[in-house]
Amino acid sequence: MRTNRRLRWAAIPIAATLALALAGCTSTQLHGFLPGYSDPNAGEVTNQTSRISGLWTTSWIVLLIVGLITWGLILWAIVVYRRRKGQTGLPVQLRYHMPIEIFYTVVPLILIVGFFSFTARDQAAIEARFDNPDVKIQVIGKQWALDFNYVNENVYSAGMQVQPNAGGAPGSRVEKDLPTLVLPVGKKVEFALDSRDVVHSFWIIDFLYKKDVIPGKTNYMSVIPERIGTYAGKCTEFCGEYHSLMLFNVKVVSQDDYTAYIDSLRAQGNVGQLDQKYDRNQNLPGTQAPTAEEGK
Repeated sequence: MRTNRRLRWAAIPIAATLALALAGCTSTQLHGFLPGYSDPNAGEVTNQTSRISGLWTTSWIVLLIVGLITWGLILWAIVVYRRRKGQTGLPVQLRYHMPIEIFYTVVPLILIVGFFSFTARDQAAIEARFDNPDVKIQVIGKQWALDFNYVNENVYSAGMQVQPNAGGAPGSRVEKDLPTLVLPVGKKVEFALDSRDVVHSFWIIDFLYKKDVIPGKTNYMSVIPERIGTYAGKCTEFCGEYHSLMLFNVKVVSQDDYTAYIDSLRAQGNVGQLDQKYDRNQNLPGTQAPTAEEGK
């Protein structure tokens, strides 16, 4: 009788797992509810999104299985070893079971090493820079907007900074005022990320990856956009009063549309590159000892 009861409780997590596995899942659910997968026929947003979503969903599946086993064992122990009618006193408070102790020591170690290995592998692939990128973009963060230098084409686009409203009330953004970065589809793009003032973070949401924008240090991010569309971006590092309004758009377009956009920047007079003229980090420590003249 006791064996049958134990089997029934052990079947609960198994049945729950089967129910989840057999349930119909949408594309969004199959990719762990990550952004960029609402349309099952649209394809990947970049060359790296499948790698990122694969790591994410696989991790959750493994952890869900661990959770179901753990919850099942907890419920099993609660039911099987509950105090029964007529029992008195305390059960044995200390008991060793070497196989179980080895199990719950070795299995978590394997999980940790596995998660670390797969994460390190994917991060190395994502962080690898292209030998010969087709497009080079310098992104310059500032409170509270972004400037974009199209390095190969020698043109730029300056982002409008957030301004306070009348009476000093917090500023606001409208869609047409957002800085917009235009990228050609299917091309190797390298971003060089710099900051004029404080730490920012460059995040294109549907690209599923972000990089910090740090004063005095250039970070790099490489990607191949694979789906034409408009994607939202934002700063994800608190950078001051109007941090929440430091938004931007990214438009992935055809090569012809990209060329037309570059020509439009030239027509507007945006020729050349935005430099560090307005950089507020002029007092960053250098690598040389100060001279006598500098000390005066």
